[in-house]
Amino acid sequence: MEFDLNQTDELLATTRAVRKRLDFDRAVPRDVIEECIGLSQQAPTGTNSQGWRWLIIEDAEKRAGLAELYKKMADIYLAEEGRKAAESGDAQTARVLESAVFLAENLQNAPVHVIPCLQGRPPEGTPLMGIAAMMGSIFPAVWSFQLALRARGLGSCLTSLHLFHEKEAAELLGIPDDVLQVALLPVGYTKGTDFKRANRPDPSTIIHYDKW
Repeated sequence: MEFDLNQTDELLATTRAVRKRLDFDRAVPRDVIEECIGLSQQAPTGTNSQGWRWLIIEDAEKRAGLAELYKKMADIYLAEEGRKAAESGDAQTARVLESAVFLAENLQNAPVHVIPCLQGRPPEGTPLMGIAAMMGSIFPAVWSFQLALRARGLGSCLTSLHLFHEKEAAELLGIPDDVLQVALLPVGYTKGTDFKRANRPDPSTIIHYDKW
């Protein structure tokens, strides 16, 4: 099979964190979410564990509850990051933070919230290798899910601030104690599909060969 590299590269390069351009008024069919999760299941996992679990939140009250937990930490974190960006004059980061504030104020309006999870939790004191292996068994699937969404005209944004209140979120959603939440993604169709590449440094500035 030969891939169209131009199209493939464009998908990889323009799958952005979508916040302001999520369409809050257009419903997201379950079959689209399920199709994208099905594709994500082809991602690799450590020792072929396949511990992926996905929680899809459509209920408006539960979405509002999650948004409230998210905003508790977002208000603190984003204010501090905004101050740093203003002091440094980092315009790109300031724009991202403005978008993040918008999401914190409107998270409950996203048609669907998606929480990727892992079956099993790391024991206290688990070494870095163990944590890396666990996260490496879920985030490839999360990214595949986001790419599949983008290819179908939907957007998403990988967030983690609600995890400061993970136990409260688990109580709200009935998540068992042995299931680990790893993120929260608001999902919706996008207002337009003309997303562009972000400004990034030349790869040569971040690559080391053979030694640091």
